[in-house]
Amino acid sequence: MSTTPEFLTASNFYVEFKLDGDNESIDAIFQECQGLKLVQETIEICEVTPQKWNIAVNEKGMRGKYGRIVRTKIPGNFTTENLILKRGMTKSATLWKWFESVRLGNWFDRRRDGSIVIYNQGGQEEVRVNLFGAYPIKYTLGDLAADKTEIEIEELEIAFDVFTRVL
Repeated sequence: MSTTPEFLTASNFYVEFKLDGDNESIDAIFQECQGLKLVQETIEICEVTPQKWNIAVNEKGMRGKYGRIVRTKIPGNFTTENLILKRGMTKSATLWKWFESVRLGNWFDRRRDGSIVIYNQGGQEEVRVNLFGAYPIKYTLGDLAADKTEIEIEELEIAFDVFTRVL
């Protein structure tokens, strides 16, 4: 058995949210998923220590010893970017209904947990990322034109509290 890890392709993924009123086995097959980013901010502390260094000349031309400035970086809060999901438009209105219920003021009650799963070439689950407290904040339809032949793209932007990688 090979010990070389398999590189996973960006095209083999599945997005899962359990939505109310979703009676369809597969509501949405997404073509793109962007924004899975978790960033820990840093806080920089600047302090003057009693440690002496360098004999300097101040603005008045006087020589003296001044404290050394020390900069320290410490971990701050975590932030996430919004998730952007794109798919070919279908007749299903489940995602629109989720967005509409949030738009009408039910955002807290309509938050959902979800997962993004990445599969290997054999179709087995390799990576699972769980999202918590997700709700849609933007719904976009692609531009329409009588002379276009492309698939109509539906885009949903989702805010979420945090995500964890479990596999």
